[in-house]
Amino acid sequence: MHPIAFRIGSFAVYWYGILLALGFLVGWWTASRRSVETGVNPQWVADIGVWLLFGGIAGARLFYVVEYWNQDFANRPLWHVINIREGGLVFYGGLFGGLIAGLIFVWWKKIPLWRFADVLAPSVPLGHAFGRLGCFLNGCCYGKPTTLPWGVRFPAEHPTGGVPVHPTELYELVGNLVLYALLARLYRRKQFDGQVLTAYLVGYGTLRFCVEFFRGDYKVYYLGGWATIGHIVSFFIVLGGLILWKVLRTKSVSAVSASSETKDHEQ
Repeated sequence: MHPIAFRIGSFAVYWYGILLALGFLVGWWTASRRSVETGVNPQWVADIGVWLLFGGIAGARLFYVVEYWNQDFANRPLWHVINIREGGLVFYGGLFGGLIAGLIFVWWKKIPLWRFADVLAPSVPLGHAFGRLGCFLNGCCYGKPTTLPWGVRFPAEHPTGGVPVHPTELYELVGNLVLYALLARLYRRKQFDGQVLTAYLVGYGTLRFCVEFFRGDYKVYYLGGWATIGHIVSFFIVLGGLILWKVLRTKSVSAVSASSETKDHEQ
């Protein structure tokens, strides 16, 4: 656990913020390269970056503040609500916040939604992997106690009390890197617009649902005491991804059939 990267006088610069910014830049760069290679206007990627950054951070912080208000914010000055240098972001909140900002941008610029979403989708888990490394160095999003040989120990003053715990941050880091590789490969072989996005939703939702069983930082559980809020959101993300995949695939097949019938009629 090494949350502080360096200090400038009395001002501390945290690894969490550095890695969050690095993850965003790497994701942005890979999406730009993907757009150039596949004929999608790279200016769209350049322009949407700022929208996704601010929308994602705002959504991620809002979800965290709502979830941990009584625990972390109720008795502290209000400026702590916007202090993210030490962590305190919920990925699903960032996903929804970025999605809303992205949809507004796409509507404003009249960009083909599903085609553009496929360009961006593989870069999301890549950037997220950097964020999870920041979580690990910050000591947040930690796991339950374990006797497995790869259990990690945080300092004794950490909420884990210094006992070995699952490195859930690293589980998700590795899972996100694998997901990035699979989505980048799928992008070159996709059969309809929106396929890569839906694969991301199903893939990450499944990964997060599994990792949640090992998380130890939740105070409230649901559904009889076994489910976290992450489990519940993950379930609906997977369900939504499957429904969206079915709808977009059916729409694509119908469009191809209609095009074939038109050509046959013209002949």
